[in-house]
Formats: sequence, C-alpha cells, structure tokens
Amino acid sequence: MTPTANTHPHDAAIDCAALTDGRLVATAKTAAARAFRAIQSLCDRKSPAADLSDETLVARIAEGDRTAMNVLFTRHQQRVYRFVLRMVANGATAEDIVSEVFFELWRQAGNFEGRARLSTWLLAIARNKAITAMRHRIDQPLDDALEVPDQAITAEQTLDASERSAVLRQCLAQLSQAHREIIDLVYYHEKSVDEVSVITGVPAATVKTRMFYARKRMAELMKAAGVETALV
Repeated sequence: MTPTANTHPHDAAIDCAALTDGRLVATAKTAAARAFRAIQSLCDRKSPAADLSDETLVARIAEGDRTAMNVLFTRHQQRVYRFVLRMVANGATAEDIVSEVFFELWRQAGNFEGRARLSTWLLAIARNKAITAMRHRIDQPLDDALEVPDQAITAEQTLDASERSAVLRQCLAQLSQAHREIIDLVYYHEKSVDEVSVITGVPAATVKTRMFYARKRMAELMKAAGVETALV
C-alpha cells in the first residue's frame, strides 16, 4: 500500500515490511523449487553403467566393479527370485538363494564365457541351488507346498483375468516338478529349448519331450477347469 495523507506512518511501515517479507518469501520459494528440481534430476539420473550390456557389466564385475554388480542385481534379481520361488515355495528361502546366486556371480564373473545369455547362466545357478535347498529342507516338499484346495469351477462361469490367472496357477500346481519347470522357463522366462537345456542340464530332445507332455497335461487341466489355454 502506498502511504497517503490519511495513512498513519506506523501503518505504512507495516505495509512496507509486509511487502518486503512477501518478496523474500517468494524468492525463497523460488530458490527452494530450483533446488528441489536439481535434486530430483540427480536422483532420476541413471548410472552410466545402466545402459551397458550384461556381458560388459560382467567383465567389469570380474575387475571388482561394485557399480556394475549393483546394476546387474537390479536388472535380474526379480526374475531370479520369481523362478526360485516357484521351485521352493518359500519366500525366505528364495531370498537366501537369490543372494547366493549373485554372490556366485561376483565370485565367478571371470569364468563367464558368454556362450549363453547371462539370464540363462543365472537361472542355471539358481536351479542348482534351489534343488540343493529342497533336498535339505525339513518342511513340506514342493508339491505339497503348492497344492491348492480343489475348487469347483464350471465352464458356465465367467472368469475375469484374475480368476483365470488363479485357475492357471492351480493347474500348474498339479503338474510334476519337471513339467512345471519347463512351462515356467519357456512361457514365463521366454527361454528357448536350447537355453532350457542349459539351465536344466538335460538334452534338448528331453526338453522337447517334457514340453510336449507338459502342454498336453496343461490343456487337459485347463479344459477341465472350463478355461481355454494358449499353451497348446
């Protein structure tokens, strides 16, 4: 407010002080906003290693690069965890195995030859460790752990996406471990027959045979549940 003849000098002083304080607050807010944007930019900025290939990162890990290790862990740990969890059916055990897998990567990075994709190599290590863990478990075996109570699902029911997914999990739980593993690797992890052969340690011909019978059994189970399947 501009002082006038009718304005008390004290009131004018207050108005000027308020105006000055307002400008200071606005300046402070602007500075704070700029600082926040700068911090946010730093937080959002990817590590330069994040765009490197798996092979390059493994080579760096072999030289002791911890940043490369962190990038690969972030890139692959969820995939490895889900694969192991389907095998051991225990979250805590799966987490322990994932830690062991990436510790093995840290130790053995220099031995990675790149003949298979890194994800294939990691899943092969994970599978071996999961099998060892299951052999030494004192709790219930895998098939019992994944067993789902029988629920009557008729063809007349309309299944939404979540219900269909639940039925699929029930059907998978009824497969043998070997057949469930094949379905998991091929359809969930998108591995080729040759890659599955590397991971499981069985000939490609055996993988194809298991895939045939796994798909056949899944088709029967899904049909009985009233759901059409794309696995056949």
